[in-house]
Amino acid sequence: MVTTEFSLADEAEATLRPKTLNEYIGQTKVKDNLKVFMHSAKKRGEALDHCLLYGPPGLGKTTLAHIIANEMDSDIRITSGPAIERAGDLAAVLTNLSPNSVLFIDEIHRLNHTVEEILYPAMEDYALDMVLGKGPSARTIRLTLPQFTLVGATTKAGSLSSPLRDRFGMVFRLEIYTPEELEIIIARSANILDIAIDSAAAAEIATRSRGTPRVANRLLKRVRDFAQYEDSNLITLAIAKSALASLEIDELGLDNTDRNILATIIEKFDGGPVGLDTLSAASSEESITIEDVYEPYLLQLGFIARTPRGRVCLRRAYQHMNMPMPIANDTIFDMLPGGADD
Repeated sequence: MVTTEFSLADEAEATLRPKTLNEYIGQTKVKDNLKVFMHSAKKRGEALDHCLLYGPPGLGKTTLAHIIANEMDSDIRITSGPAIERAGDLAAVLTNLSPNSVLFIDEIHRLNHTVEEILYPAMEDYALDMVLGKGPSARTIRLTLPQFTLVGATTKAGSLSSPLRDRFGMVFRLEIYTPEELEIIIARSANILDIAIDSAAAAEIATRSRGTPRVANRLLKRVRDFAQYEDSNLITLAIAKSALASLEIDELGLDNTDRNILATIIEKFDGGPVGLDTLSAASSEESITIEDVYEPYLLQLGFIARTPRGRVCLRRAYQHMNMPMPIANDTIFDMLPGGADD
């Protein structure tokens, strides 16, 4: 079944979402380009061209989709790739769109091939081709759709088929946030959550937020709980450090699972190489969770590397974990090229 409204889990986070581009922190190049494209589209009285947003989770793709709708004074319909199981599901959504509406499809790379085929003429010609009947008596009719803007979001742009990707007039990659940008986001969110926070505490939370606003807001809410538990209306640096230590979030933003993955590679496999499935079994974490949730940040930090034979831990991981690095690893692993895993 297609979802077109916020889920209850999103409701709390939605209160922290910026409503306009001016409120949106970071992603300067994306914002500047969107301002030009939206202004020009409104000037022509047309719907904004279709837009693809991609990048790691938690960087604001859904928020940008809502901002596009707000800035264009348009309605927004929300769904996701896995929710559109049949061609009829997509047809029901498309035929109920208003002129210049924004249709937001999250995880668009998970659309099945049949649904994707229907989307092509809808994106190019604002038309929906439907087959009525079966066998020799079957006939095709074309329904005219109002002009609309499809905003697709994905964490795996490479998984999109070329025909679908090429039909987006705008393709934007969202980048990891700097600590300074996250500090601004944390201060804004704290104001919305009605709790004071000093700049040192905001900086401390920002450095442990893995460059991701979603993580920053989640940590802020948990630190707020610790502050209120201590009957404090101000989040100080001491409270922030104490709360983050209780949550087992270290100074680089690694949690207990991150450290468990590193310790597993180092202690059980002598630093690697180790295949993803083997690492999954040894660390008791699902392979897809390791690959999609934990590994990208460890790769970004330079703690692990992918090689043709599997994952290996690099010098920085040993230093962070305070573990001695074997001489063989020190001289050989740093020379291993990145490559596809087994």
